[in-house]
Amino acid sequence: MISKSSVKLNKALWDRVKRCADAGGYSSPQEFVEHVLEREVARILDDAESKDEIVKKLKGLGYLE
Repeated sequence: MISKSSVKLNKALWDRVKRCADAGGYSSPQEFVEHVLEREVARILDDAESKDEIVKKLKGLGYLE
């Protein structure tokens, strides 16, 4: 099942996302964002078997303090 969601980005970030999507040959900024998020989430969840391990990885990547 595919669900639809939306995320709000500030204009400066959205402009950067559009530039990257165009340069990378993506069909849309949304496609680029999905691709980047899929890869990053897979990297974070890879080998993480518990919530504590996920938190540890997020801290190691600088996403959490």
